[in-house]
Amino acid sequence: MTTAKIIFDAGTLLLESLPLEKLPVPLLRHIKYDERVACHRCLAYHYAPLILALRAAQAAYHDTAKNFSPLKLRLSSEFTPRPHQRQALERWKASRCRAVTALPTGSGKTFLAVQAINFLQRPTLITVPTIDLLQQWASVLERSFKTGIGMLGGGTREIREITVTTYDSAVLNMEFIGDRFALLVFDECHHLPGPVNRTAASMSLAPYRLGLTATPELDDENERIMTELIGPLCCQIHIDELEGEILAPYETRQLRVDLDADEAAAYTSSRQIYLDFVKRNGINFQSRDGWAQFLGRCARQPDGRQAFNAFLEQRRIARSGRAKIRRVWELITAHRGGRIIIFTADNKTAYLLGRTFLLPVLTHHTKVAERKEMLDFFRSGRYPVLITSKVLNEGVDVPEADIGIIVSGSGSIREHVQRLGRILRAGKGKRAILYELISAGTSEEQVSKRRRDHRAYQKPGFRWFRRKSGC
Repeated sequence: MTTAKIIFDAGTLLLESLPLEKLPVPLLRHIKYDERVACHRCLAYHYAPLILALRAAQAAYHDTAKNFSPLKLRLSSEFTPRPHQRQALERWKASRCRAVTALPTGSGKTFLAVQAINFLQRPTLITVPTIDLLQQWASVLERSFKTGIGMLGGGTREIREITVTTYDSAVLNMEFIGDRFALLVFDECHHLPGPVNRTAASMSLAPYRLGLTATPELDDENERIMTELIGPLCCQIHIDELEGEILAPYETRQLRVDLDADEAAAYTSSRQIYLDFVKRNGINFQSRDGWAQFLGRCARQPDGRQAFNAFLEQRRIARSGRAKIRRVWELITAHRGGRIIIFTADNKTAYLLGRTFLLPVLTHHTKVAERKEMLDFFRSGRYPVLITSKVLNEGVDVPEADIGIIVSGSGSIREHVQRLGRILRAGKGKRAILYELISAGTSEEQVSKRRRDHRAYQKPGFRWFRRKSGC
């Protein structure tokens, strides 16, 4: 009987003497004959189903692809898993250790991963979206297992049996290290389906996979990709289910702010120019290419530049009108003694607020050392207020934050839930409040309606607050 041979090769599997007639049709669709090497080949992530299929068919094979062995890890953390963490872990195990779990920010996703690593006792690669998270994860893992943790990214290249990397570095290096890990953990795994990021999963043969996210909502195509590369969603626990015990009790308040008279007039004028252009050119923003249509018409039509500038101006007024700026200061003074994060949709507004109130501003332009100092000062209370555009939307651990002020944002439900999550880590006597400032009579009202379409914002007793209302 011929023995098949499986070889890892730059993010793929070379398959010599493969008994094709014994393999299931769904798997065969992913296996192609490569004339360059005179054997079959498939992407590395098909390793687990291939091995299982060969075993089920009782076919002889020689596996030289995997380059890892069991570990002897000892979990030193005395933290006892909470019921929701035990539930998530058991459901992941029931999914053959290949699935996505959705837990709210602040509910212990990192500790769930620690439990999964301890259960499998296999070399593990944790993939995260930012350098901040890379360092944060490495610190937690080192404390949990009392062993050196590798880091790949941010100028560091040290690969160990447990390693943390960024999505960018994983993509660049997986063809070389895709055979070295049995478990892949993808933090903020909603980033994975992107055309580039997905190669971090497809070029690894890791048979076990765990996706972690607080916001699993994806369109059908990206959900299909994530299911294929990690596994199905096996457990989803919502913010309101953990409020008051695991997460801080919270409330959300929308504050309608009236534009100043001159800004209201300028907004109406600019928006009319923009809308007239859209209507004349038959642009449909409900279609997937609506924005591309708008940009294309702006580039080609004689009045396109005027229309585009009008679009930018009406958006600027709605996002950062003078009344909003004044309202921000009122909220800061009303919550004197709290720890406040102010969110904006763009860097320009963030820097405007920083200059106006002489407050620290953290954007993607902030250098790593300065960013670390800002966050440390915020956690210690030396900086009671921190302004950011989108840098703190996800991942960064700031448990002291109890007040969030959204000055502006996109219509994304994910972004809105992530911003709420930044202030929900439980603390003694803590009650979190998220304010959302809306320029009344502008397109922001519809944007706000779209992004609040989530059960975390459907709590009883919700009220609108007008400009002159108290906090």
